[in-house]
Amino acid sequence: MERLKRTEKCALTERVLQFGEGNFLRGFVDWMIDKLNKENGGDYGVVVVQPLQNGLIDAINEQDGLYSLYLRGLLNGDRVEETRVVECITRGINPYVNTDEFFACAENPDLRFIVSNTTEAGIEYKPNQNKNDFSALTFPGRLTLFMKKRYDTGLDGFIFLPCELIDKNGDCLKECILKYSKDWDFGSDFEKWVNEKNYFTNTLVDRIVTGYPRDNAKEMEKKYGYLDNIIDTAEIFHLWVIEGDSKLAEEIPFHKIGLNVLWTDDVTPYKKRKVRILNGAHTMMVLAAHLAGLETVREAMEDELVYKFMEQGIFKEIIPTLDLPKNELEEFANDVIERFKNPFIKHYLLSIALNSVSKYRVRVLPSVLSYIKETGKEPKRLVFSLAALIAFYRTDAANDDASVMEFMKTASVKDILSNREYWGEDLTFLIPSVEKYVLSIEQDGIREAMEKVVD
Repeated sequence: MERLKRTEKCALTERVLQFGEGNFLRGFVDWMIDKLNKENGGDYGVVVVQPLQNGLIDAINEQDGLYSLYLRGLLNGDRVEETRVVECITRGINPYVNTDEFFACAENPDLRFIVSNTTEAGIEYKPNQNKNDFSALTFPGRLTLFMKKRYDTGLDGFIFLPCELIDKNGDCLKECILKYSKDWDFGSDFEKWVNEKNYFTNTLVDRIVTGYPRDNAKEMEKKYGYLDNIIDTAEIFHLWVIEGDSKLAEEIPFHKIGLNVLWTDDVTPYKKRKVRILNGAHTMMVLAAHLAGLETVREAMEDELVYKFMEQGIFKEIIPTLDLPKNELEEFANDVIERFKNPFIKHYLLSIALNSVSKYRVRVLPSVLSYIKETGKEPKRLVFSLAALIAFYRTDAANDDASVMEFMKTASVKDILSNREYWGEDLTFLIPSVEKYVLSIEQDGIREAMEKVVD
């Protein structure tokens, strides 16, 4: 079989500069751009820049930017599999090797969008950076030099669409750039240009991208008749919430092809919805499910008791504490449950259980406290999940910081709930309920104990 290659030169106009060539951006942003080109007559070429010294740029260029994307999951209860060759990437650049080629992109008047996914640690400011040592610079540092090159050409700036999973990712990126500008004495005129001629959006991204399918890649290549070293796989569900002027949406009109891309004045409620419902459901459910002898999320969804426990926790205790319209929250929750049932993803409970103490504080505890504040009652399923957490940490399956595991394994419920370092506040008001649930789990077993809190 021959390698996947173009039969003719790519004619797309290079309008997008993308920092990151990994699975997520190729299975999320590039997929959307490819659909926009093919289904709405778009002309968006993507130049991919390798953010680290080692990466996939050589493999991408070997295939002329082409790769196969397989979307697999459930949609309204039906198994769905979609396959496409993504063709929007025009070329890849390793800036550590081809630095001049990278900076030349700044002189392209058609370039309008900058997308990035450089991991949560990528958007950072480090003082005393040497602007002449390109390889040692942070991502925002290299981007500052790129923008200075753009400014010097007299061109307008960019629309930034960062996909890093940090709060206010666009604001943080802009803040880093302005700090480097001051460090390097780029001047007030450049800073004014950064502020007035560029749009830094805050975004929320949501799609499970499972990457290269090692178990059946050869089978896929045989089925479609070509070799592909950078196959990507992902779930069907996708959501991109972008905080910014809705007029900008017309410049890259994903809404015209029905993609789940939402422009909003404030991304905060959508982030809260994701953390509380999707991540919160994971954390409230997985420890009890593991204690019940299950191994994967899909097994938990097929277990009637565990499923009811999680479902009632979401709809009766988490959703009532959130601010968005109830119908939107319930629709999102139903999508989450369908994603958990995805037969193509083997998501192990113990993988999700990593660092559960800190996850509970961020993902579940806010719902507990909000529910109590609004109703004057305890959310019994969410409080039970805290008891399950304590019972889980008394086993050898827990995986957390060594000091956390040592403390949790032997500490009393009172000592655990009074540990402000773990929870951010004193939770001793929950002692009666949590002690009762922990005792029930230890004496009656997790399933009988769970049955008492499930309607």
